[in-house]
Amino acid sequence: MRRTCLALALSLAVVMPASAATHLLTAARIHTGDAARPVAEAMAWDEEGNLLALGSAEELRRRFPDAREHAQPGAVVIPGLIDAHAHVMGLGFALLRADLVDAASKEEVIARLKAFEATLPPGAWLLGRGWDQNDWPGKAFPTAADLDAAFPERPVWLERVDGHAGWANSAALRAVTRDLSGDWQPEGGRILRDAQGRATGVFIDTAAALVDAVVPAPDDALRAEALERSLEAAAKHGLTGVHDMGVSLADLGLMRRFADEGRLPLRIRAYADGAAAALDALCAMGPYEHPDGRLAMRGVKFYVDGALGSRGAALLEDYSDEPGHRGLLVTEPAAYAAAVAKARACGLQPASHAIGDRGNRIVLDTYEKVLGDAAGGDHRWRVEHAQVVHRDDLARFAALKVVASMQPTHATSDMPWAEARVGKERLHGAYAWQRLRALGVPLALGSDYPVESVDPRLGLHSAVTRQDRDGQPPGGWLPDQRLTPEQALHGFTAGAAFAASDEDLVGRLAPGLAADFVVLDADPFVVAPAELPELKVLSTWVDGRPTYLAD
Repeated sequence: MRRTCLALALSLAVVMPASAATHLLTAARIHTGDAARPVAEAMAWDEEGNLLALGSAEELRRRFPDAREHAQPGAVVIPGLIDAHAHVMGLGFALLRADLVDAASKEEVIARLKAFEATLPPGAWLLGRGWDQNDWPGKAFPTAADLDAAFPERPVWLERVDGHAGWANSAALRAVTRDLSGDWQPEGGRILRDAQGRATGVFIDTAAALVDAVVPAPDDALRAEALERSLEAAAKHGLTGVHDMGVSLADLGLMRRFADEGRLPLRIRAYADGAAAALDALCAMGPYEHPDGRLAMRGVKFYVDGALGSRGAALLEDYSDEPGHRGLLVTEPAAYAAAVAKARACGLQPASHAIGDRGNRIVLDTYEKVLGDAAGGDHRWRVEHAQVVHRDDLARFAALKVVASMQPTHATSDMPWAEARVGKERLHGAYAWQRLRALGVPLALGSDYPVESVDPRLGLHSAVTRQDRDGQPPGGWLPDQRLTPEQALHGFTAGAAFAASDEDLVGRLAPGLAADFVVLDADPFVVAPAELPELKVLSTWVDGRPTYLAD
């Protein structure tokens, strides 16, 4: 039976001899992220995964003569990478469905779907993810008719790359139990319609729930497979932690089972899925912490608006490329404010999705009102994405002491069409990493996978260059907002740890913290920025044990 690299790494961790009470790793360079000792060449940790010391190889060999040494000649070590905004189960299910990412046309989408259909039993729904009409000639939204010739009977339901829209064929539309005729729209959503008022097949934001409701639910075995595949992909790419945004009570239970069985290869900081069952459970029992430190739920993810690519982000003024339309509020402001107040009363950390300038202003207004006199304290309430912020609101991030949880690859994915959506003036506060940093706003960086790739090396590259993999545009898009390599790495390590109140556990390599680290084949501070995606992850370690080993 084939064994994955993750399974091999976990098995090696299990068979480490009990007598090896201390471990010592030596490398060409260790970037610690710790101001007290920024660079070292060796580090030691105990059997529990607690870092004991960092320094020169000679010094630590002398201090720990019986330590089991892990020599990494020529390699470079960095603190464990933490993705501050992702969707763990979403990635797992995406890996089990048709992959439509980067499909350059509707024809390519259909070709990929036909190939994937060959793996399905008769009657099963054909599910896929990752289409983006902005990548196609004409950039128009697709319709059910585009799918019907290839799939006249099998229901097809395809999630857009941003997770904020879906595309159905006519067979899927026939399965929807709600009458789709007329001109009505669901609150917080949008059904695209033709001139006769008929649903065209694209459902934006909350409207997608009409189709989701009739898609057969995955069974427990499939859910477990999705989680396992997602975790394996994360560890393989150097992730030692992830902030999982929008976790249901059922999914928390699945993750808890994995943690009980010692099957979590990284730390998951789960955020409950809004004002639902998980929030009620946390209010009844308090924030959740698994004894092994790998799993916790201390916060709640709220949705305020939609996404820019599907014109669901809520704007203060009209979309530049759709006059008369200002996006969607996924949650009505009064209901959102009540939910934030409930989270605070239950001792939980709000993390609010806001992409448009109106969405961001609603979050800031709500936080200011709910926090009251505590607004200037160390609450670490979060704004997720903060993609387009009105220039008048940038300083409010600092005044309200909120964390800006941002995703560098969103900027490089959106740059071909972002100005068309919002115009040049509003770009002043768009993906404004350096403007926020200059104001003292903490940045926590992530990917939003599977919206973007799970690979944090791509995030580092986007943060430092603001270019695509082909080096376009020359000099970078809005280049004054580029981060330095040190700032980018901080956002994926210490910045992310701070956002989850984990700075006394992870994010740096210092005595007393956990031995969570990544071994690379080259130095991210030395290689040319264009080469950051080519860094090879040699191994990933959590609590001083390998969770991934390269072949």
